[in-house]
Amino acid sequence: MRFLVDAQLPPVLARWLAERGHEAEHVMDCGLQSAPDREIWDFAAASGAIVVTKDEDFAQRKALLQSGPSIVWVRLPNSRRRDLLDWFERALPDIIDALERGETLIEVI
Repeated sequence: MRFLVDAQLPPVLARWLAERGHEAEHVMDCGLQSAPDREIWDFAAASGAIVVTKDEDFAQRKALLQSGPSIVWVRLPNSRRRDLLDWFERALPDIIDALERGETLIEVI
C-alpha cells in the first residue's frame, strides 16, 4: 500500500511503514510540509496514496465526498515517537485489513 503521512505526524512514521514493505512518504518528502489540506488531498488522490493524519479536516472531507484518497485518521494523544511506533505496530494489521475491505475512512483511537 502507498501512504502519505501528514505534517502532524513525524517523518519517522513514513520510514517505519516503508521498512514494513509499504510505499510511504511524509509530506515533507514531497515538498508539501506547509501545503494547504486541499493540495495534500489532491496529491494523495493523484498518486493513489492513503493519507495518514491527525487532522480532523481530512476525516470531515472524506465523510462528505465519495471520491478522493482513503484516510487513516489517527486520534491518539501527542506522544513520543517510540510510543507512536509501538501503537502502529499493534494497529497496522487492522488498518490494512480495513483498507483491503474497501473502507475509505478509518478512525483509529
